[in-house]
Amino acid sequence: MGFFQRFRSSWDMGIDLGTANTLIYVSGKGIVLQEPSVVAIDQNDKIPLAVGEEAKKMLGRTPGNVIAVRPLRDGVIADFDTAELMLKSFIQRVNDGKSLVSPRIVIGIPSGVTGVERRAVMEAASEAGAREVYLIDEPIAAAIGAGLPVAEPRGNMIIDIGGGTTEVAILSLQGTVISESVRIAGDELTESIIQYMKKVHNLVIGERTAEEIKIKIGSAYPMESDDDSMMEVRGLHLLSGLPRTVIIKGPEVRESMLDPLLVIVESVRRTLERTPPELAADIIDRGIMLAGGGALLKGIDTLISHETGIVTHIAADPLSCVVLGTGRVLENFKQLERVFSGRSNR
Repeated sequence: MGFFQRFRSSWDMGIDLGTANTLIYVSGKGIVLQEPSVVAIDQNDKIPLAVGEEAKKMLGRTPGNVIAVRPLRDGVIADFDTAELMLKSFIQRVNDGKSLVSPRIVIGIPSGVTGVERRAVMEAASEAGAREVYLIDEPIAAAIGAGLPVAEPRGNMIIDIGGGTTEVAILSLQGTVISESVRIAGDELTESIIQYMKKVHNLVIGERTAEEIKIKIGSAYPMESDDDSMMEVRGLHLLSGLPRTVIIKGPEVRESMLDPLLVIVESVRRTLERTPPELAADIIDRGIMLAGGGALLKGIDTLISHETGIVTHIAADPLSCVVLGTGRVLENFKQLERVFSGRSNR
């Protein structure tokens, strides 16, 4: 292999293009970028003012001529131009601002997306500078990133709870045996807290505040620490229209998230009910693996274990599982190329 070929492959990228966060893995370097999937745009001249963390800080705090946009909703591209702009910005950042070599890119996508949605992702990556784009279903990428032996003829079960989608899959021999994708995940848990605060406390809060509540005192299953967990929440009082502070407790937050959590549990049950007996036996032996940002919700593993009767583990680095999986596929391209669900060349 010549120097130029080595140089090219060194910039190949694995991307977890998530509803909440985008992560990029560069061959030979590991994870080099982890940023919120947000773009702030000046509406007057359509110029991007910030991308990623800086743009997220502007959510709900921008003047009239500036909007902070999340270009992905429910795991798919909702605003194509902004998604392309965001990808270009992140790729240039990874390349230290230079557009040196068109990389080969592997992107993790929800397993339940349509053909049109798949093409939108491939086109956005191509327009952002990729020479080849490969798509991999997120459950397979997450399982590889979590270290599950997906190449073996044995059943592996993965639940990937992201920002926009929850992916539940039974995997064996580098393929998906059964999968289910529901567009209920971290965003819906956050939204349910917003609605609860409005309904019960007459308090209007923003997305960032609701997310902070979920992270600090939210839980999916009753825990001893819940009784003592509480938090001051500031927002606008619906009746007076003035700022107000209320105190909420952990059990309240769990109650507010009950409906979306039940949808996730039901999707796990449905998948298990359709699993062939031999693979079901493997899963009982090995347990269920949880990945994605939603795996960080306190007690989510206990809830799934309780509802299924199967031991549930949380991956060592749940937030990074999908991007680590895309990276391992890049570095073992020939051995793992059967995992791709789509590809395109420039």
